[in-house]
Amino acid sequence: MQPFAPRKSTPPPSRCLPRTSGNGELPHSATKRLLNSKPPAKIPLWSGQILPHDSYLINLGHPVEEALEKSRDAFIDELSRCQQLGLTLLNFHPGSHLQQIPEDECLARIAESINIALAKTEGVTAVIENTAGQGSNLGFQFEHLAAIIDGVEDKSRVGVCIDTCHAFAAGYDLRSAEACENLRRLRTHCRFPLSARHAPQRCQSAFGDRVDRHHSPGEGNIGHDAFRWIMQDSRFDDIPLILETINPDIWAEEIARCGRSKRKRPRPDAGRVKRTAM
Repeated sequence: MQPFAPRKSTPPPSRCLPRTSGNGELPHSATKRLLNSKPPAKIPLWSGQILPHDSYLINLGHPVEEALEKSRDAFIDELSRCQQLGLTLLNFHPGSHLQQIPEDECLARIAESINIALAKTEGVTAVIENTAGQGSNLGFQFEHLAAIIDGVEDKSRVGVCIDTCHAFAAGYDLRSAEACENLRRLRTHCRFPLSARHAPQRCQSAFGDRVDRHHSPGEGNIGHDAFRWIMQDSRFDDIPLILETINPDIWAEEIARCGRSKRKRPRPDAGRVKRTAM
């Protein structure tokens, strides 16, 4: 996963923050090395443009109490590491009910888990990523994300990252500019803060099949219109974009392609609304 900020026209970093180690947690020694390292001077990134992902083993909605407590402890540890590194965002998948508890109970557990973690940390925003809905994963409907945030007490420290591949697999059409306007539901129905977006990856998944399969440009099912729509719409200004495609050898080319799409187009409502926050 490669972070970039196309609206700022900055060079892409050579690598991203390590995600996890084999046992699901980044070793403390690695955290210390990151603290002592100096970023390349040619990459003028700020903390709000860096979006590390927590361990995929964490399930904040786990139906089994013992496993839930372990997940909560691990999530607190992830937030603490971000705090140590001076980072302000942590991306995570909401959780899964594992076919053992109702969806609404799982969503409530996720919100409670976030409350517990935020109370024990400071300075880092918990950024919920939408999912494709594979298996028993929740978060594939925008309404799931809204329900979780409704249960979070400190809403100044919770946000959302929209993964376009996941959204497409979950049934949100992104194959044309007109279809992309369906994402207005983020604002009109859910009303949650958008902290980051995964740039419109090509998606190997079929539309609405709820299978999480990312792919490189030209190899999947999301076309170029979604790129242009996001890059040219002022509602996404100052929102970090994350490229998550499968071939690191062409990341620079993919990022440059996004940058070439930045030319603004007039918004249909530009004469009535100066700017609408997502």
